[in-house]
Amino acid sequence: MIKLNKNKKILLIDQGKKVEERKCPIESTGKCIKCKPFCNITSGFSGAGAFSDGKLSLYNDEDEDIYVGGNLHKYIGVEETKKLIDYTDKVYLEFGADKKLEGIEYKEEVQKIKQKAKKEGLTLIDIPIRHLGTEKAHELYKKLEEYLKENKIEMKFETVVEDLILEDGIIKGVKIKSAKDKQAKTEEVYSNNVILAVGRKGANWLVSMCEKHGIQTEAGVVDIGVRYELPDKVMEKINKYMYEGKFIGRPEPFKDKVRTFCQNPSGFVSSEVYDNNLSLVNGHSYKDKKSTNTNLAILVSHHFNHPFNKPIDYGRNVAKNLNELGAGNIVVQRLGDIYRGKRTWEEELKNNTVVPTLKSAVPGDITFAIGYRTMTDIIQFIRELDKVVEGFANPDNLLYGPEIKFYSNKVTIDSNFETSIKGLYSIGDGGGMTRGLMMASASGVQMARILNNRDM
Repeated sequence: MIKLNKNKKILLIDQGKKVEERKCPIESTGKCIKCKPFCNITSGFSGAGAFSDGKLSLYNDEDEDIYVGGNLHKYIGVEETKKLIDYTDKVYLEFGADKKLEGIEYKEEVQKIKQKAKKEGLTLIDIPIRHLGTEKAHELYKKLEEYLKENKIEMKFETVVEDLILEDGIIKGVKIKSAKDKQAKTEEVYSNNVILAVGRKGANWLVSMCEKHGIQTEAGVVDIGVRYELPDKVMEKINKYMYEGKFIGRPEPFKDKVRTFCQNPSGFVSSEVYDNNLSLVNGHSYKDKKSTNTNLAILVSHHFNHPFNKPIDYGRNVAKNLNELGAGNIVVQRLGDIYRGKRTWEEELKNNTVVPTLKSAVPGDITFAIGYRTMTDIIQFIRELDKVVEGFANPDNLLYGPEIKFYSNKVTIDSNFETSIKGLYSIGDGGGMTRGLMMASASGVQMARILNNRDM
């Protein structure tokens, strides 16, 4: 918007802090203290992106579709999405992203793994990836924030949006309030255009807004699974050839879509806190700090049918039960203990060949909280992938729970990203359009272009 028209009046409202003030205490305390009023990993300038491992998923020139990152291409077309990714990637490079691309040097070796996977009923998606690194992502987004300040963009931090202001099906503005000062009065801010870019952290809030104001939504999907940790040496070829291998399967008997996601070579398992103090597991990989383990998500996509239409609530209940089993912490379990039908104990974890990188995780039994169907999908998928990557089903490998992606409330939007409310738009992961840094960023660029072409 700055480049297209410097006269536009823009206000960014964020419930979290400025990026330079966002610090996770777990690095010094060794455990999650559930920061108040909001988690510093999931809230603040640039959202969870600033604390993610910072992988930007691109595309291959020969690709006839967009295989990673959500549904942006379904609104603007594949070729336009490719151009948008190219432009967005250049912006990241301008602000300090690593020029090196992962996954482009070993095409022949990747093809062999892809064929091996196909024999086991698995699909391997290989695309170029630009890896920022968790600590480098933080630096990059700080430069972006400073650029916005220099260009007179107004930003309100530690501010919550309490409600939307609507009149006759048209957006008029928002009601905001300080997140820190409980005595602060509610303010009203008016605008003809309001963009909801709330991320996964804001998915629950978005559900409540849609229900309250009758904003049209579509039946959603919820991804429920675990963060899986295993030795680097098992994943050596995948890490070297692709950096991140995206495997997709439909294991028997349910044939649900199961996929690997967010692979972190020599990385660290982490925890983050969402609304109502829900602790979820994630993973980071740094440019400089390294472990000897690789971690990745194994996620199962669940589609619910009539009469149930609350996928986010379902996911939250799974997370809540797991959190209670871990006394508010992430639960970790050895794969071999699941095979044997028993929980993992502290002493067993201490003597395990795979040393957990999330020290605050509590050993226990994740199968008490993750449903039979989901757990069966995960175990069957691990066994299938073991035939492609030897050692993937080693009994000492670790499963952390819960890992749940809250992008399941899919807001109904048109090709201009406008909702059923005139002047109200939805972009990014929170509304179900995108999944991941690159596509969320690209949706923001496209949103700016759309608004610039409209009479504001």
